Amino acid sequence: QVQLVESGGGLVQPGGSLRLSCAASGSIVSIGTMAWYRQAPGKQRELVAAITSGGSTNYADSVKGRFTISRDNAKNTVYLQMNSLKPDDTAVYYCNCDAQRRGNWRYTNYWGQGTQVAVSS
Repeated sequence: QVQLVESGGGLVQPGGSLRLSCAASGSIVSIGTMAWYRQAPGKQRELVAAITSGGSTNYADSVKGRFTISRDNAKNTVYLQMNSLKPDDTAVYYCNCDAQRRGNWRYTNYWGQGTQVAVSS
């Protein structure tokens, strides 16, 4: 099994910054795309940012220029640096990745437990 452990969420004032981390562990052979999603109350879960194993990135228009996704393959960890935070960024943020487990040819998609980010003064 693969587990995703998140950290870095919390309460921050508008204009502030947070860095989310998500570490994958378990019988992992390799990790493909890693991503961050978020879900605000009454809203559908949406993709915030994604990064492929080759380093290509994709961002939601609402966070471009403010958020940066990165990964450390040696640590099986993905990060989301969030700057210039706005109240609209308030949501539960979920880590997501495609991971190949030992003994399996396929990549399987995994989700973290979610971490709350609240942007409020």
